[in-house]
Amino acid sequence: MAGHSKWAQIKRSKAVVDAKRGAVFTRLAREISVAARSSGDPNGNFQLRTAINKAKAARMPAANIERAIAKGSGHGQHGACQLEAIRYEGYAPGGVAILVETLTDNRNRTAAELRLTFNKHGGKLGESGCVAYLFQQRSEVYLSAQTAQGGGKFSEDALLESLIELEADGYQLIDDGALVYGPFEALEALQAGLRDQGWTVEGWVHCWRPLTTISQTDEATSEQCLQLLDALDHLDDVNNISSNLE
Repeated sequence: MAGHSKWAQIKRSKAVVDAKRGAVFTRLAREISVAARSSGDPNGNFQLRTAINKAKAARMPAANIERAIAKGSGHGQHGACQLEAIRYEGYAPGGVAILVETLTDNRNRTAAELRLTFNKHGGKLGESGCVAYLFQQRSEVYLSAQTAQGGGKFSEDALLESLIELEADGYQLIDDGALVYGPFEALEALQAGLRDQGWTVEGWVHCWRPLTTISQTDEATSEQCLQLLDALDHLDDVNNISSNLE
């Protein structure tokens, strides 16, 4: 019985992991499909290359990526992708600001689901622009701790020289390399310039970063905020969530 119980626990754990992976792959496939609408060729479509890069980092199967490209470019079984990107803004308990980026084929359904989720967890869905001013939309490029040429580790001095030349806004050292950030519209040029200068680019993304963060000292309020963020993340149409919760 003990062995059977252990196997049952393993199966349940695997089912949870598989479900989470499936949700991530679905979200990434939507992003790829939207990016592929202008062109299914990643060589000439930077937005598509970015989406594919994220999918590969999440170990999404190549077959899934190809199907998502075909759907977005109109070569899929059911024709072209009808998804549109819409950003929603709102507040969590304690005045925490939240930006929710969605990909949806029905904005009325998505808005209703978001409003219900915010209300259920003590938050409030707001008007467009109500919290966006609290965030900075920027480009981020992740660098490996080793340079592409020769595999040697980079120095901060060398990195600073590159950032000045490329007119980046700044950087942050992380355990396995560095995070370089710059203007939102400069992502393609920034990652290409860093690669040209010999840096190993691991990934790149457009994102919203809070200008300041809010710390919740009340444990119950903090828990409500986390529950709201988790509930939003489980909605099918949600693609990305940003908040200023510390």
